[in-house]
Amino acid sequence: NFQSAVVFPNKISTEQQSLMLVKRLLAVAVSCITYLRGIFPESAYGTRYMDDVCVKILREDKNCPGSTQLVKWMLGCYDALQKKYFLLFPLCALKIQVYTHPEDPQTITECYHFKFKYTHNGPLLDFSSNNKRNDSRITCADTKKASILLIRKIYVLMQNLSPLPNDVCLTMKLFYYDEVTPSDYQPPGFKEGECEGMIFEGEPMYLNVGEVPTPFHMLKVKVTTEKQRMENVDKSILKHGETNLPLHVLRVDRDDPEENQDM
Repeated sequence: NFQSAVVFPNKISTEQQSLMLVKRLLAVAVSCITYLRGIFPESAYGTRYMDDVCVKILREDKNCPGSTQLVKWMLGCYDALQKKYFLLFPLCALKIQVYTHPEDPQTITECYHFKFKYTHNGPLLDFSSNNKRNDSRITCADTKKASILLIRKIYVLMQNLSPLPNDVCLTMKLFYYDEVTPSDYQPPGFKEGECEGMIFEGEPMYLNVGEVPTPFHMLKVKVTTEKQRMENVDKSILKHGETNLPLHVLRVDRDDPEENQDM
């Protein structure tokens, strides 16, 4: 159920529990971003709680075909996640691209990028290089704290960005490895993509919003937007290219080094 609340279990002891949490967190992140960027009307969202944080969650709204379509795409993404095709290798991703000209979906004005890491070999050690607890297992408390922090950082960033144009279109792309995915498999609602180039309208800014580890997965969230939309962003929440940052700070990269890797 796409509309379910995010409930943090006392312990994440199975891959399935971890995957359920990743899917819920993905739903919250996508919903918060589209809500705060004004992409769909208020009627396209319900209210849920993530621990004690009130969040908006997308729902199928007969008066808003766009939100209904995005929910269907997200369910297709869940199908790919559930089948593990998505997660056989560490670098796999979901991108939501925003563009302004319906006839030119390759020229985008904003992009929301979700990356997944996964282990076959039991629970992950914390592989975050700047975390001193890298000799211990990820606890549910770690996951819960990181999840709430991620959503708060999304809220801070989205409320600081200048608005999108009035009329925008969305497309969603899933990236996974052809060599480990059956050639006839496409998630529900998706078709095989072509490796078309992507042009960014204006000068892009690459923002690392945050990441959430579980014992079995890692979810990373990035946003690419036009530099001019950053004019009103509180500079105290941005740092350029640094890795050891306060928890509430977003890292700004000059470019996205992972953007060109083969997927």
